[in-house]
Amino acid sequence: MTTRTNNKQQLADKILKYLTDNAGVSYSAERIAYHLGMDNGNQFTPVVQTLAQLERDKKVQVTDKGEFEAVIKQQPLTGTFHGNDKGFGFVDYDPDLPDMYINPDHTMHALNGDQVTLKVLRPGKPGTDQGPEGQVTSIVEHNYTRVVGEFKQETVGNYIGEILLKDKKLSTYRFFVTDQGLKPMDGQVVTATVATYPDDDSPKVMTGAVTEVIGDKDEPGIDIMSVIYAHDVPHEFPKEALEQANKIPLHVLPEEKKGREDITDQPLVTIDAIESKDLDDAVVAWKMDNGHYHLGVHIADVSHYVKPGTPLDKEAFKRGTSVYLTDRVVPMLPKRLSNGICSLNPGEERLAMSCEMEIDEQGKIVNHRIFPSVMRSHARMTYKAVNRILEAHDSKTIAEYKDLVPMFETMGELHRILLKNRKRRGAIDFEAPEAKIIVDEKGHPTDIQLRERGLAERMIESFMLAANETVAEHYFKEKVPFLYRIHETPDKDRIKSFVDFLEVFGINVHGDINNVKPKMLQNVLKDVAGKPEEEMVQVMMLRSMQQAKYSDEELGHFGLGAPYYTHFTSPIRRYPDDTVHRLIKWYDAHGKGEHAKARWRDKLPEIAEHTSVTERRGIDTERDVDSMKKAEYMEDHIGETFDAVVSSVMKFGLFVALPNTVEGLIHISVMNDDYYEYSEKHLALIGRKTHRIFQIGQPIQVKLLRVDKDLREVDFEIVHPENTPTTKIRVPHDDRRGNHGHFNRRDRNKHNGHVNNRQINRGQSRHHNNSRDHHSEGRRHRRRRS
Repeated sequence: MTTRTNNKQQLADKILKYLTDNAGVSYSAERIAYHLGMDNGNQFTPVVQTLAQLERDKKVQVTDKGEFEAVIKQQPLTGTFHGNDKGFGFVDYDPDLPDMYINPDHTMHALNGDQVTLKVLRPGKPGTDQGPEGQVTSIVEHNYTRVVGEFKQETVGNYIGEILLKDKKLSTYRFFVTDQGLKPMDGQVVTATVATYPDDDSPKVMTGAVTEVIGDKDEPGIDIMSVIYAHDVPHEFPKEALEQANKIPLHVLPEEKKGREDITDQPLVTIDAIESKDLDDAVVAWKMDNGHYHLGVHIADVSHYVKPGTPLDKEAFKRGTSVYLTDRVVPMLPKRLSNGICSLNPGEERLAMSCEMEIDEQGKIVNHRIFPSVMRSHARMTYKAVNRILEAHDSKTIAEYKDLVPMFETMGELHRILLKNRKRRGAIDFEAPEAKIIVDEKGHPTDIQLRERGLAERMIESFMLAANETVAEHYFKEKVPFLYRIHETPDKDRIKSFVDFLEVFGINVHGDINNVKPKMLQNVLKDVAGKPEEEMVQVMMLRSMQQAKYSDEELGHFGLGAPYYTHFTSPIRRYPDDTVHRLIKWYDAHGKGEHAKARWRDKLPEIAEHTSVTERRGIDTERDVDSMKKAEYMEDHIGETFDAVVSSVMKFGLFVALPNTVEGLIHISVMNDDYYEYSEKHLALIGRKTHRIFQIGQPIQVKLLRVDKDLREVDFEIVHPENTPTTKIRVPHDDRRGNHGHFNRRDRNKHNGHVNNRQINRGQSRHHNNSRDHHSEGRRHRRRRS
């Protein structure tokens, strides 16, 4: 009996395997029997009986043709919900597939950023703009576990008051405060944990208890602290971490120098912004007898002081990065380290990790060494001083640093060689302006200045890139587990959309777009340099690219045109760099055998993923503070007229950028000179009667209408629309005007990424705030502050 049962089960398993291996295809019983070699009379009957049992077990099903196919149970899809304040949303569940539309009745009241499961209600139609539609079936993880806002004291039922939510993504929701926590005063900014979420009975209501009072809403600096809390950025060091930091000596001890190369006699210098206090890189260069260049990049050895598993290390990992916010920094390490023993202050001995390179006349690194060292900075130089020497040839500054001037001139030569080599291989350099917000003692912005990017800034950037590439290539070729900084090749669909966009403007991309290379995109930028469409092309190119991130796999850095890249040069403010230093020391001490490699193999994926997330958190926090302070600055200029450039075109209006980098919206409802229609193909708004056209990169004059600092919104209107160029392009009329002119102002969230922009056009809607991820890895090097 047991043997017969086993035989039946074996036959069922064989049939099911055959049908599962060919999922989606149906077969007759005869064909299945033939495949199993059981097609004679005696053997065929058990096949039919087994198929019948499998059908009863709902493991196979019979098609309309009377054939059998496997029942494939659909795995529940999971993804991130991106909500719109009109109630609908989209779920991002696969980076290679269109987002799934969720209508208001099918969201389960998910909030923006929630992790959800969903089922497909209607698949998308390939070759059309119609994407899939789905239904949220469960909320796996809430994005919001706490909220930040201003407390309004008012007794309503069992509630002691309400929190006015500052988060744009929650602007349509109300949050009522229970008496289970603190009882703040009216007007204080607080944090609260979420106890109940929106449901069918209260679709726009959350409740919870206050857990912390940040301060009074009008107190200087509380606005920035609110953003820090909203993004959950760790900003207070645990007692254990501070105690550990305070025990670290302020000077290098004799025993710490053992096993290190003494390079204190080399004329190393630091070159940073005037306000920098955490100096983590020093450089030196000279011309060699063979005509090559010696470049030394010497980096603060933070890993010597921050040991794995210690309180300092745990907190640094938790933070992942330092975050730079207008007039302050939320550091990754306590100041005793970041501004003290780990900062390469002039005249002080410091422990370093060194990367020395020999570079030929073509910019190729022909030799290198990576080793621990003891160094001393011979001068604390600023970008401005070096630029006065190399660009302005200022006699006073040259006289002040006369002993170092020849080295700076050699550095300038070497930078030009390295830059030429990067361009030769196709590195893409976007000249996006960067702003510095000047604030008074109360934190109120008084000016917005553009950061200079002179020869000194570019030079240090070149040297850091060279060291990062050298370290990455060295350990990749050693075939050991390592941490890399990667920027993957752009998605093919996005590149195709970009190329299609270029063709509309008569711009050609030379090369195989199915195998896009950095050089191809670099050539596009070269072709449009100085032309009116230059900025528009830059923006659209940025939107077609992926985001840079950390990985334990070396996939290259597309934007830099570099096959090997890591982050080695900023361990004071980036945890990945500290990890790279540890890896270098580990392999130096333990060799590169299997035992040594096993120590890191399973740890690096977690470090890569976590630090990529904390980097994104830091960038988002910096962006929100910048946009808040820019809006606050513009509050003093309502009614004034400005020159601007169109930075994005949406169905609901134009986003424009001022020369000082302030961005704002011209809502379509204030474009009263005509009825404007959106041309998706041309990314343009075109007047139906006047045929006036607005496109990315177009100069425009605007008047400031309205500012909302809390929501970070700046609204403009067009001045002299009659000066707008016209076009022969005609948009097919759609008399179903729908929401034309009646979009909620917070539709701007689509532009800012809060609905991820995907419902407008997945391939072309990435906001250029992401540009720092791929146009120059050295850009944030200049943002260190005290």
